[in-house]
Amino acid sequence: MSNIRKFSSQVVDGYERAPSRSMLYPVGFKKEDFKKPQVGIASTWSMVTPCNMHINKLAEETEKGVNGAGGKAVIFNTITISDGISMGSEGMKYSLVSREVIADSIETVAGCQGFDGVVAIGGCDKNMPGCIIGLARLDRPSVFVYGGTIQPGDNHTDIVSVFEAVGKRANNDINDIELEQIESKAIPGAGSCGGMYTANTMASAIEALGMSLPNSSAQDAISDDKNSDSRRAGEAVFNLLEKDIKPSDIMTKKAFENAITVIITLGGSTNAVLHLIAMASAINVDLTIDDFTRIGAKVPVLADLKPSGKYMMSELVEIGGTLPLMKMLLNAGMLHGDCITVTGKTLAENLKDVEPYNKDQQIIMPLDSPIKEDSHLRILRGNLATDGAVAKITGKEGLTFKGRAKTFACEEDALQAILNDQISEGDVIVIRYEGPKGGPGMREMLAPTSAVMGKGLGEKVALITDGRFSGGTHGFVVGHITPEAFCGGPLAIIEDGDEILIDAENNKLQLLIDDSTITQRLSNWKQPTPRYKKGVLAKYARLVHSASEGAVTG
Repeated sequence: MSNIRKFSSQVVDGYERAPSRSMLYPVGFKKEDFKKPQVGIASTWSMVTPCNMHINKLAEETEKGVNGAGGKAVIFNTITISDGISMGSEGMKYSLVSREVIADSIETVAGCQGFDGVVAIGGCDKNMPGCIIGLARLDRPSVFVYGGTIQPGDNHTDIVSVFEAVGKRANNDINDIELEQIESKAIPGAGSCGGMYTANTMASAIEALGMSLPNSSAQDAISDDKNSDSRRAGEAVFNLLEKDIKPSDIMTKKAFENAITVIITLGGSTNAVLHLIAMASAINVDLTIDDFTRIGAKVPVLADLKPSGKYMMSELVEIGGTLPLMKMLLNAGMLHGDCITVTGKTLAENLKDVEPYNKDQQIIMPLDSPIKEDSHLRILRGNLATDGAVAKITGKEGLTFKGRAKTFACEEDALQAILNDQISEGDVIVIRYEGPKGGPGMREMLAPTSAVMGKGLGEKVALITDGRFSGGTHGFVVGHITPEAFCGGPLAIIEDGDEILIDAENNKLQLLIDDSTITQRLSNWKQPTPRYKKGVLAKYARLVHSASEGAVTG
């Protein structure tokens, strides 16, 4: 096995490495283990969120798989935070930052300890791309395991149901008792948020990318299938070690195109644009926002999944998960079947024996009868977004919107205005200084967009921001506007009453005032004082690139 112990041999082989070996005996190593390839298992277990509360058990299953295949597994932890808990608060500014912390920590531990391979297990929005970025930087044989989806709450509810109930309570459509009944029963246990929100979007993208085992993205968090998936991931990484298949062999440009195709058909989150670009950057693949436009022009939306649709991921699991969808796309020539995956086989080989969906299912539409004929993820440009912006337009809310600006310098002010009935039909809610540098941290605007829905304004107003949106957001929304306001983007100089056009047919985002007025306003604009001068948020603000480049930090 010496030929596959490229890194661990440097740490534990030879008489001069006796001190290293002596420190490994107390943590469970036996003499014979020093001749085995070492596999680090990066666990995102934490009791701060239901998304990750079960992952320690999955890590133990993966350990069994590694050890049973002939390796030596070593479990270590990285952090996770909860978007759902911190949403709408100052704490949410740490969310996107945590992606970088997670990537850094996985790279740091595996690089220091000399692991020959790595399995990373994630189950929430930012720790999943964070895991992949860390694995990409290391470029050692690696497998990602998705923690799995949660079950629906009472009356088919989930976390977005609770956010929208806040708007209904503010509108006096429900009372405090009804709100408590929703909040206390919407989250029944472990697993990631149940719609095609960012967690399930990224799980599907990572599987289509080839970095997780077939159907890893479409399994319930608490299930025999997920336990088996975790064990098999441990076995799979040993196979990758023997074949010397690394993330750079798997995460190619064509593989990223597969990931984009699949998340479009599923109606996935806008955050996928940000994260896939960042993941590609980590493995030195040239992926840009324009690739989403190019691919999206010929890829339809097929899945009737929340937030815009009816069904949850657990219901997609029941009808066969994502594999029959990918088989359908492959047969239609919409996926690159020759891409290698963590099974050691190609995507086409993995899908060879997959059976189609039952004809009676109502979740995945046929290719000749799509929900939308092209992508719901629209890359908009114009004088408000010269470097691009990302919209999530399913068509249910229309394809164009022109309205009057109502401007806010932060999310909290916008939310209070919505809840206090200060937003009217025809308004374009503008939330600025929430970008990667300006926030800092690019908060998700789920609280304001859910309040809009709860107030019954979903088809009557629009919202634009240099921040982000939760995968649970729906409505006429545009985020990731670049340049961001803090860096002098035109978003900074919009005034109340200015007309704004959002055109998802022609992919335009325009401030409808003349260029000379824009130039004059920008000449009078002064950059705000940074909100944080020390600590991780200040460090992040200094390092982070624009949203159009994936908000990467290096």
